[in-house]
Amino acid sequence: MSSIDDNTTIKLGELEKNIIKNSLDDDGKLSCIKAFSVAKKIGHKLSDISAITKSMGVRITDCELGVFGKLDFSPLDKNIYDDLEKNYQKKKKLDCEIYWDEAKKYTLRKVGSTVKNSSFEVINCQLGCFREKKGKKNGS
Repeated sequence: MSSIDDNTTIKLGELEKNIIKNSLDDDGKLSCIKAFSVAKKIGHKLSDISAITKSMGVRITDCELGVFGKLDFSPLDKNIYDDLEKNYQKKKKLDCEIYWDEAKKYTLRKVGSTVKNSSFEVINCQLGCFREKKGKKNGS
């Protein structure tokens, strides 16, 4: 999956690079959830993180909403699903940020499980990883 701004170059100091390197998992990847924290620590916009990590040869993994990575998700939560349908007039493609806002009422993992196991889709990753998911959902 390529980042939104593949041609963006953001220069980092050694301290910033070390913060990112120290946040990597055992496979040398940066989880979605840690990427949010890293952005704050290094003082960059969320939307720049994909370009930053890509320039360092680091991949972002384990999207909290299930778009990419290998996180395990529970079945969808019917209450969350119904709220999403009601609140967004049955739109099925919503910005990542909207789902994160919805997670303030529930939890990110419950919202992610509902999105992953329903007809809802995530667009416009806050980290800059994608604008719109391409391909088939749940192997169908």
